[in-house]
Amino acid sequence: MESVITKQGGVLGKSVFANKDFKKGEVVIKYSLKKLTEEEFINLPKEERKFVHTHHNVHYLYSAPERYINHSSNPNTIQDLKNKCDFALRDIKK
Repeated sequence: MESVITKQGGVLGKSVFANKDFKKGEVVIKYSLKKLTEEEFINLPKEERKFVHTHHNVHYLYSAPERYINHSSNPNTIQDLKNKCDFALRDIKK
């Protein structure tokens, strides 16, 4: 069973939802980030650019499902770029 799933909804048309209960501090999702060269970024199709984030002047393309994680003013996860994952800030119910 996948620990997270994507469903229709949200700003980008899809959102990520917990498919199981998570405890505070548990890894909720691991990223499969693709580091892009400047040329790859420039040549990326427009519809893919919305899934690119720049950290410390490096472009990263997020794949599914992590590209559909919504931003929140009261998030239940925190991003850990060093370990390429999100951790639960509190218990999360399926």
